[in-house]
Amino acid sequence: MRRGFQRAGGWLRGTVWEIPLYRYLALATVLVLVAGVVVGVRALTRDDPSCAAGVERVDDGDECVGVATGPYAYGQPGLADVVDRIRAENAGAMSGKSGTYVTVAVLEPFTTTDSGLASDVRHELQGAYLAQYHANHDSNGETPPIRLVLANPGADGTYWRHTVDELERMAKGPDRLRAVTGVGQSTENNKLAVRELTRLGIPVVGSSITADDLANGQDGKDPFPGLARVSPTNTDEADALASFAKVTAGRALLVYDKPGDPYTRTLQASFAALIKGSPYGAQPFTPPADRGEEGTTANTFRQIAYLVCDTKRTTDTLLFAGRHVQLRQFVNALGQRGCQDRRFTVLTGDEGSYLSGDKKLDGDALTHGVSVRYTALAHPDAWTARTGKTPATGGSAADAGVLDDLVTAAAAKPVGPIGPAPLDDGQLIIGYDAVQLAVHAVRQATPSGRSYPALTDVGLQWPQVKGSLRVAGASGWICLDAHGNPYDKAVPIVELTARGTPRFVQIAWPKGRPPSKECLPPQ
Repeated sequence: MRRGFQRAGGWLRGTVWEIPLYRYLALATVLVLVAGVVVGVRALTRDDPSCAAGVERVDDGDECVGVATGPYAYGQPGLADVVDRIRAENAGAMSGKSGTYVTVAVLEPFTTTDSGLASDVRHELQGAYLAQYHANHDSNGETPPIRLVLANPGADGTYWRHTVDELERMAKGPDRLRAVTGVGQSTENNKLAVRELTRLGIPVVGSSITADDLANGQDGKDPFPGLARVSPTNTDEADALASFAKVTAGRALLVYDKPGDPYTRTLQASFAALIKGSPYGAQPFTPPADRGEEGTTANTFRQIAYLVCDTKRTTDTLLFAGRHVQLRQFVNALGQRGCQDRRFTVLTGDEGSYLSGDKKLDGDALTHGVSVRYTALAHPDAWTARTGKTPATGGSAADAGVLDDLVTAAAAKPVGPIGPAPLDDGQLIIGYDAVQLAVHAVRQATPSGRSYPALTDVGLQWPQVKGSLRVAGASGWICLDAHGNPYDKAVPIVELTARGTPRFVQIAWPKGRPPSKECLPPQ
């Protein structure tokens, strides 16, 4: 046994402990190479901060943020078609004889995971592209050509500073960035982004922002110099609703988000002013910090539905100042109210458009004496002759028809394809008009004999966008006051049908009537 053990020990010494040194070195080299491959693969995937030209992951996050200077769809399949068409259009704009294109950025939360918001973003980008195509091909050879880029501050705008820094670099360099459009919802992060962009002298055209405190001219102050908008403020929307529905203090109850955000707070203030002296106190609710979450507010709305039934029978209007998730919860709760023999109309702002197609909306509520009407940013039926209600001023079927023709052409090359492009939610229309306004300012600011304008001159054009220099928007005339706000802009009133689809009712006006044919805002 001992000799066997000794023989075994000798074998071990001969096969392991006596392996030549070069074999250890070879083994070590293999291990290093394997480790290198692992590190390399990780660097090419998750650990590599770059996503595409101009876009990267920051703060060890998962989102790709920044400004995509090449064709990049931010991982959203629904954007692939329109991004490819923007790529082709940009190539044409940048290869012109003069080579003096200018860049317009579309700032939106391209990485959002909210399906409703993602749909809005896609439609706004489609509208922006169609405006780019129209400007480059259907403007009688006017210059400079327009290049579009996609700027993403993150799903909730967290990385706005990083993206704004990139936009500043592009404004100062050969990209010749001359305007930023889009912006999206009226949130605190977007407010900070707009404040910084305008402080840097970069003109901004807000497409769907409506909050009064994300606008100039409030109390005579301009905190966002160089900001223009194509959508009315919440105050204008509330005034349009009031002129349409004849809202009075004795007939209405206010339900509002507490503490609110820029959109809900200013809508609440506008509604409160309309029903000053109401015999009923406003009913608050407190949603989650992320208003896209369900939270427990459904319980609060169940209780408010009881209180609604306690009002006098003359009360038939409910003014709702809140985001769309809470609006849906409120409508569902009203469908279960005790006083089924009474009818109520819920009036709200443009967040009401999100209810269309919301699978969590209780359709039965809309057949049990509850109707929902909201102010839309735009609607395809607003200017069509078939409604029989087309105003003589403030917009026209011909102006809206230009976009209709582009959408039809976008089903195939050379304009498209850009993917399904519905107009009912108004987002494509308003995205188109925002870029139209930016292009108008860029070209009006370009001096005779020059190929492109100075950055500082573009934002100075807003006070002159009126009268014969107004923009013939598909959503209606865009006539700006001295602070860059649209004057007496057409506000489509839309009703949600029992099937949950939007139905155009009529155009309302903040001033109670359409603007004069001159469309010159008063002093």
